[in-house]
Amino acid sequence: MFARLPETGAEAVVVAIDGADFEARAGDSVAAALLASGRLASRATPVSGAPRGPFCLMGVCFDCLITIDGVPNQRACMVEVAPGMRIDTQQGAPPLGTGAA
Repeated sequence: MFARLPETGAEAVVVAIDGADFEARAGDSVAAALLASGRLASRATPVSGAPRGPFCLMGVCFDCLITIDGVPNQRACMVEVAPGMRIDTQQGAPPLGTGAA
């Protein structure tokens, strides 16, 4: 369904996705890195546990919420990968008061 464009010469950026190292490309959004790693879902909904993933890829829908470096509810499509970044899929609702500022 999703395929990487041919090699662009972009620098490799190593991030951890759910504890596993993944080599993203400099300039990738976290959402693009997730899709390139084969992950279609970035979170599970609090009520039903249904998977949700990047949909609009422009910060409008909030379906790509994810935990980045311990901060939950980050829009994966709006954050660029950085070396050493820890990216964790969310399961349900995070505790109150732990959202991004």
